[in-house]
Amino acid sequence: MNYVDRFLSCVPTRKSQLQLLGAVCMLLASKLRDSTPLTIEKLCIYSDHAVSQRQMLDWELLVLGRLKWDLAAVIAHDFLSVILHRLPLPSDREALVRKHAQTFLALCATDYTFAMYPPSMIATGSVGAAVQGLSASSLSADELTEMLAGITGTEVDCLRACQEQIEGALRESLKDAQPNSSPVPKAPRGSSSQGPSQTSTPTDVTAINL
Repeated sequence: MNYVDRFLSCVPTRKSQLQLLGAVCMLLASKLRDSTPLTIEKLCIYSDHAVSQRQMLDWELLVLGRLKWDLAAVIAHDFLSVILHRLPLPSDREALVRKHAQTFLALCATDYTFAMYPPSMIATGSVGAAVQGLSASSLSADELTEMLAGITGTEVDCLRACQEQIEGALRESLKDAQPNSSPVPKAPRGSSSQGPSQTSTPTDVTAINL
């Protein structure tokens, strides 16, 4: 997402090119972070061949040039281990807190309003929201916020505002994810439920209404 945001901030991009851009950014991030990076062939398959290998190679150079080969970006996930190591959490709760914090970080990555916060603050707010949501610490909310602010050197008020915004984003996400209360229509009598079904997820970005 860091590569995508930085590229879109400096290069006008058509809607039909967004899937290609996303695939290329995944390729670059995988090369930098993964011990076994994704291959171009696999990414083309994931896109249902909406992008070609030639396009991927051409756009890889384009993205690298526009980002000035500055790929070692510090992201919010990089702060999690440091923050969790310094928090007084029960050993049997740390893994669950980390998992919840990672969920919050993924949620923040889909909301452009969090672009105003530095990665360290988003990570700290996510950890705070996870700890409080799981009641994983004996510290009060204010004590926890002050400790987290001290770990990353952030302003207490700014951190509190960021955490409240993260919790609000979670509430909105859960509200949107609630299924409709209308009953699901039953299949006509005599129709087989074993037949092949087609996924409703579009494989082409042009099929998505932005």
